Amino acid sequence: MDKIARMHSIEEYRTEFIAYLESRIKTKEPRNLYEPMTYILGLDGKRLRPVLTLMSVEIFGKDHKEALDAALAIEVFHNFSLVHDDIMDDAPLRRGKETVHEKWNVNAGILSGDAMLISAYQLFENYEGETFRKLAQLFSKTAIEVCEGQQYDIDFETRDDVTISEYLKMIEYKTAVLVAAALKMGGIIAKASEKEQNNIYEFGKNLGIAFQLQDDYLDAFGNQKSFGKRTGGDIIENKKTFLYLNSRELAAPEEVKELEHLFSLRPRDTEHKINTVKEIYINSGAATLAKQEIENYTEKAFSQLNSLKAPESKKNALREFGKILMNRKV
Repeated sequence: MDKIARMHSIEEYRTEFIAYLESRIKTKEPRNLYEPMTYILGLDGKRLRPVLTLMSVEIFGKDHKEALDAALAIEVFHNFSLVHDDIMDDAPLRRGKETVHEKWNVNAGILSGDAMLISAYQLFENYEGETFRKLAQLFSKTAIEVCEGQQYDIDFETRDDVTISEYLKMIEYKTAVLVAAALKMGGIIAKASEKEQNNIYEFGKNLGIAFQLQDDYLDAFGNQKSFGKRTGGDIIENKKTFLYLNSRELAAPEEVKELEHLFSLRPRDTEHKINTVKEIYINSGAATLAKQEIENYTEKAFSQLNSLKAPESKKNALREFGKILMNRKV
């Protein structure tokens, strides 16, 4: 039955995961293939997804050590997608350090990213029969959805008719499904029932959507110091976020016209653009609506958690994780 009496702390999971990552991911020959891999995986990340996989296994009563390879696969895949995203965005920095294609070159970024994706799949080979099959099946589904989400995001840059439902689908695929899969993998390894696996998947998916919507909101209205990155970045980049799309639907015609005009420009005076757009977001009610949607998706996530058949003490650990994740400052 339930072999694990006490859940570990988030920090304990993270520390153990990082030690495992460092023991498994080594630079070998050819160095120009493997060095970029160890570099990107060594940058300070939050390691949220692998921590969720380890937590999920223990929620279902098994030892988190059984999930270390699956957790590592999730983290390797996540970082592979970042390497390729950075190439597509021509981004110079990742977590405050040079991106892989800047430090090496674009070819090194493409090839090392490919090798990371293959390495992620290899990690599932450490699981037997049916567990291996289910993990690989979920991983393949998730990986293709992440690619679809990225393509939607690219397509939206040149489209003027993006709907709110399309935007929500894009963030579900690009961000939320990997969080959901990280949790479901724990359920698969612990051999939880299909219903329980799906419950924990839905918890992760809804929390992931809430997190991304909050990211959009904080990009415009967050405190730069506590948010950890420059505010107004999405506005400068003319990104059609939840705030922008709702403002186009809700704002007065003259404000919609001004918003569309501002989003056709890349001015030197970014401060005026940011302040004007933020004012439209507030006046239109889009800012309030975004906060409501963040709350709705967070509540959806926690209601899925409530229906999970697991000891309350264990569910509380995941509930606390969700609260920490969503408790970023405005």
